Amino acid sequence: MARGFMGKILNVNLTTREVRDEPLDEASCRDYIGGYGIGAKYLYDRMPKGVDPLGPENLLGFFTGPLTGTPCIEGNRFVVVCKSPLTNTWGDANCGGTFGPHLKFAGYDGILISGASDTPVWLRIEDGQAQLCDAAFLWGKDSNKTEDELKALMGESNERGNRKKVEVASIGQAGEGLSLISAIMNDKGRAAGRSGVGAVMGSKKLKAIAVTGTNEIPLFDPEETKALRKKYTKMTGGAHELFVNYGTIGITGESSMTGDSPVKNWGGVGPVDFPSGKTKFEQDTLIAYQDKKYGCWQCTMACGGHMSVKEAGPYKGVAHHKVEYETAASWGTMTLTDDFPAMIKINELCNKFGFDTIASGVTAAFAVECYENGILTKEDTDGLELNWGNSASLVALLEKMGRREGIGDVLADGVKRAAERIGKGSEKFAMHVHGSEVPMHDPKFMPGLATTYKMDSTPARHTQGHEDMPPVLEGWPEHEKYEYTGKGELHKHCMEMVHVTNAAGVCLFAFLSYDWNFIPDFLKSVTGWDFDTDECYRVGERIANLRHAFNLREGLNPLRFEVPSRLIGDPPQTTGNVRNVTVDIDTQVREYCQIMDWDPETAIPSRQRLESLGLEAVATDLHG
Repeated sequence: MARGFMGKILNVNLTTREVRDEPLDEASCRDYIGGYGIGAKYLYDRMPKGVDPLGPENLLGFFTGPLTGTPCIEGNRFVVVCKSPLTNTWGDANCGGTFGPHLKFAGYDGILISGASDTPVWLRIEDGQAQLCDAAFLWGKDSNKTEDELKALMGESNERGNRKKVEVASIGQAGEGLSLISAIMNDKGRAAGRSGVGAVMGSKKLKAIAVTGTNEIPLFDPEETKALRKKYTKMTGGAHELFVNYGTIGITGESSMTGDSPVKNWGGVGPVDFPSGKTKFEQDTLIAYQDKKYGCWQCTMACGGHMSVKEAGPYKGVAHHKVEYETAASWGTMTLTDDFPAMIKINELCNKFGFDTIASGVTAAFAVECYENGILTKEDTDGLELNWGNSASLVALLEKMGRREGIGDVLADGVKRAAERIGKGSEKFAMHVHGSEVPMHDPKFMPGLATTYKMDSTPARHTQGHEDMPPVLEGWPEHEKYEYTGKGELHKHCMEMVHVTNAAGVCLFAFLSYDWNFIPDFLKSVTGWDFDTDECYRVGERIANLRHAFNLREGLNPLRFEVPSRLIGDPPQTTGNVRNVTVDIDTQVREYCQIMDWDPETAIPSRQRLESLGLEAVATDLHG
């Protein structure tokens, strides 16, 4: 087996309670690297089309990459994969913290879970040994309490000479209640947030996975790997300074004014709709709430942190992980709320319940606009006054969503289902692409996002690569963002780079902060494989096509997915930084399909392209 891998995955059948090891296939790893690359290979090969995402046939996978847990810069990620119950498409959710590296230290590159248990269970993995255990004592508890109890039960210790580490990935009450916007949590604040993966875990009655181990990850060239870390930590650029000094929250104030952040459920403009013409989300104001920095496993930037509310008020003393940009925008600028103590409380509740903060915030903003337009009344909202800027009502609404109480039950499955339940024209306020709530970056500000939101296999995902988020790489071609033609190849190459980053187990923020070449160089030094940028393009394209084929096999054509008109400026905004902008999404998508060699009507890749990527079986599935 190539270096960088532990050489096996754990197969868990929750119906039969069978737990067994399976050797990892090296050829597949070479073709798909790891993460959701290898995850797509397993799910495409082993899961038939048409399965119920919340049924026992849906496979739930946890996969690391070859750089996870190694000296590679920010090699700390793992990915959860499944068929998404939110969109019925390919589903994945990327997460950092400490769980991914420690899954490898426990002896496994990944876990593949099938079936469903009749009663709550948790999975215990310790130094290559795994067993299913009763979780009745954990069911109903939030993810923080679950993590604490399992760490204590498995004997985590910081005593000198016995520093045992136990890491836990779990669902809170949102996942237990099969909320389609629920997440899987670890480190009490790191979330595998998107695609409704928490609901899939809940449908299987799997409350948690706890891992511990002392295995070492083999490296092809340990000395070169150490030297590369020393070399590349000096080659910073892009967003590095922002992440080190502030983290993602540092862009919130500026972004809400430039048109990057959506405002007022995508219907407003920051300088106009906030009373003072600006928010309170300024960098130095927000960082004052931070008590200490937090970094994922061996992170060089530590963009996270722990915050607490110091001032008097209803949230004084609330202490939790630093609020991330996506949370502050989805729950804040989207609802015209810039009450940051309330954002810290909302962040705490989302993480304990186990909610995707993007999806839940977008859903809350939808509810507020429905209330403001008389579609929802005070009787419908259980007495909550869901006006723009009412932070206290947002906190109460979130608690109802976590417990599926009243209006919370209506909203707990995201905006698409909520609009279907409410009716009365509410659909026009539901900001989603094929059921997936849209994240907090506006295509009118970064037009390349429009293509990604529509065409990626996980709809409405801002982290999948596009030409307006270039790598830190000297000589990367310049382009005019509002020139809508001639960008297909740039979009394709950036997307391919991001797929390799995610598959390798590396944080996207490293991609945005260090010279891109660190990825292929570390892949060579860790695995022994011959990698360069051209090979990364090829592997990234293979991963993209396999994820895409998963959806096509389900009968889903992304060309038919609708992007809300508010996102692309149809009609254009008349004020603000992106006034008069209407994104020519049709041209962008058409040229992207051309460069990918996808049919302009069916989006099916050509047989020749699939076969050139080694996807002969996929070509047969799609072409006969």
